Amino acid sequence: MRTLKHLFEQNRDWAKAISTRDPLFFQKLSTQQAPEYLWIGCADSRVPANEIVGVLPGEMFVHRNVANLVIHTDFNCLSVIEFAVSVLQVKHIIVCGHYNCGGVRAAMRDMRLGLIDNWLRHLRDVHQRHRTELDAIADENVRVDRLCELNVIEQVVNVCQTTMVQAAWEQGRALAIHGWIYSLTDGLLHDLNVGVTNASEALALSNRNH
Repeated sequence: MRTLKHLFEQNRDWAKAISTRDPLFFQKLSTQQAPEYLWIGCADSRVPANEIVGVLPGEMFVHRNVANLVIHTDFNCLSVIEFAVSVLQVKHIIVCGHYNCGGVRAAMRDMRLGLIDNWLRHLRDVHQRHRTELDAIADENVRVDRLCELNVIEQVVNVCQTTMVQAAWEQGRALAIHGWIYSLTDGLLHDLNVGVTNASEALALSNRNH
């Protein structure tokens, strides 16, 4: 017996709607992948990358994990970045967090959840680095949201420091790194104004953030 039948039905409806708008869409999509954007976002089910920015399949390469972290020992994330930069030659890498992130809240509260504690250790480091600023915020929800923003900025710095991004800039490639955050309450994106387009800008952002 087929399980989750409704999802297959919805898939057929979705594919039919796409094909109605563009009968050759899937034929063209199956022959090439040429996105301009790499999205590094949170695995949260409420933050679907393509839908948020209204792009179709094939227009955005996507990597998601808990709390949108870019860690230099995470070969999954690094492989995605390398493929996006070196093979697909994307022009933009977007690190997008979201307000009221459960991973961020858990890290800030120093909660013990199990295996994921090892992953969130990186977020706890961000929290510790900005402890003075964060402790001055009385409201916990506001404090969590500020840490969500600071985490995005930290991950932008981490993306900029990867060997593949550095190599692209050394080769004179046009590659911009962006830091955005998404609001679950109204569905809107916010630019954190930390766009980086070269190694010197990346160094300046790193010095300012640390």
